[in-house]
Amino acid sequence: MANDREVLREIWDGKLPICFQLHQEEIMEIQQPDPFYVMVPRLSYFPLVTDKMKRHFLRYISQESADNEMWLDYNGQPLKWHYPIGFLYDLFCGNDPQLPWTLTVHFTKFPENILLRCPNKDIVEAHYMSTVKEADVLKHRGQVMSTMQKKDHNQLWLGLQNDKFDQFWAINRRLMESHGDNEGFKHIPIRMYSDDGICCQRLISPKNNDGSRKIIQQLLSELYPDKPEVKLRTHGILIPLDTPLQWLSEHMSYPDNFLHICMC
Repeated sequence: MANDREVLREIWDGKLPICFQLHQEEIMEIQQPDPFYVMVPRLSYFPLVTDKMKRHFLRYISQESADNEMWLDYNGQPLKWHYPIGFLYDLFCGNDPQLPWTLTVHFTKFPENILLRCPNKDIVEAHYMSTVKEADVLKHRGQVMSTMQKKDHNQLWLGLQNDKFDQFWAINRRLMESHGDNEGFKHIPIRMYSDDGICCQRLISPKNNDGSRKIIQQLLSELYPDKPEVKLRTHGILIPLDTPLQWLSEHMSYPDNFLHICMC
């Protein structure tokens, strides 16, 4: 995997231009606020990249709403903050790319039945670390995270939060690589989403029954035998059907160590 470090770097450096606009019903000033434009890492989460944007719009809303939890929508669809930004873009715009991605900002009418509350970044960290541990259980039976010290967990989180590639991957490489008997991962941490956002997560082996490496085409035949034309997208690209699952997991997983893949 060391020879493919440039693949990891390219994935890490992926950015999206986003245009944030305040919902018209929440504007309390005569002067209309300018949209807020920013480039954000595809691998990050919205609560980690929206502080400046929030401050930009606070002056235009009512004082009563200023302490409310902010949330985002795209074309009326609330965006789940606990999904990586790049995945959300692929899910909603993968078949019809638009840049910059225009999102609407809200401070009222929080959709309790759709979104989880996220009052601070500690909640993001807790969710992220929980998902990393789940991925480690699937891949290594939990043996890697259990051997890490608290400072390693902190370095992993701070590398992601601060967009520091070297700091993050110095720790995460232990979670991304095969261990022990060199037979690969026990299972591939993978979440596949249909275009309506419904998630499918199953136990997926990186190998076929005969011991050969499982490729994407074989995964699709296994999971969706009645959908021969289905294609898969991650990080904005269509995945070649001959891509080995093991390689894909090691090189194109999100920082939570899951493959987040959109069906298309």
